[in-house]
Amino acid sequence: MRSWKTILIMLSIATALLLPSAAFAAKKYQVTGKVIALDDKLITVQKPDDEKWEIERTAATTVTGTLKIGEKVTIEYKMIADNIEVKKTK
Repeated sequence: MRSWKTILIMLSIATALLLPSAAFAAKKYQVTGKVIALDDKLITVQKPDDEKWEIERTAATTVTGTLKIGEKVTIEYKMIADNIEVKKTK
């Protein structure tokens, strides 16, 4: 059996490797509303205040239940920058 010291060292290394990736993970947000449009790549949700949100989805997007137009859904998403252009200030 491995000594407690070895187990403690292994746990410390595993924690040190996992914490930085968790600390830099994009924050999750959510939106709830009624599905008004739907295809393989995009879902459009109308919030109760009539604001419409279009959210991209991929084959990796998990869906719990039957997704169809008219259903009320809650979507979790992350905001990740694709491109940043710095403008010169005057």
